[in-house]
Amino acid sequence: MSVISFGSGKLFGCRTDVANATPVQFGVLQDVSVEFSATLKELYGGSQFPLAVARGTGKITGKAKMGQIQGGVFSDLFFGQAQAAGQLAMIDAEAGSVPASSTYIVTVANSYTFAEDMGVVYAATGLPLKKVASVSAVGQYSVSAGVYTFYSADASAAVLLSYTYTIAATGQKLVVANQALGIQPVFSVYLKTNYTAPGGVKYSYLKLHACVANKLSIPTKQEDFTIMEFEFSAMADSAGNVMTFSMNEAS
Repeated sequence: MSVISFGSGKLFGCRTDVANATPVQFGVLQDVSVEFSATLKELYGGSQFPLAVARGTGKITGKAKMGQIQGGVFSDLFFGQAQAAGQLAMIDAEAGSVPASSTYIVTVANSYTFAEDMGVVYAATGLPLKKVASVSAVGQYSVSAGVYTFYSADASAAVLLSYTYTIAATGQKLVVANQALGIQPVFSVYLKTNYTAPGGVKYSYLKLHACVANKLSIPTKQEDFTIMEFEFSAMADSAGNVMTFSMNEAS
């Protein structure tokens, strides 16, 4: 077998430990690497070089980088826990103005599905206010169900309020429970690469039959796209097979 390939290819993952699993394609794939390695044991006599070399245990590891944050990679391939309908959204620095007279309250726009307070700052200076159970001094606030209460000395102050709230009608969310050691999703990995040559399209196809993920990172960066990294290791499936490697040309 021999073939020329070009580009990052296409990568899919699909759980094999549950019935009717939905395959997940890694979106905006940047690059994929699959590495095969093994330990070596040497037998020496009285000379410098070994008389015999034997290969011991081996391992297959893989790494993929993708430019799209996908819920299926989190839920199906890494955590193995189901997504739910709805989403948790955040408002960062919603503008508000403390009334000039009692009562000194500001109700945020999404108070009806308010979840958690993320802090308040003065719009003019950016200085944070202190959250308390009951306001008693300037620079303090309390909050309940999206209703923010301020001290009288902050009357007419312009403030910026940050908070989270829920949206039930759209989106999805994943709440990850703390599971016992040894509980993880098992999935197969499919990598296809291709290249159009004068003689036609050349492609290669690699399937790793049973894999477990060991790393998922979300590195953000100033003035750049978020490129997620996903790492995994392969093992034999229930039939004893580790991988299938095929090409459309015979050498």
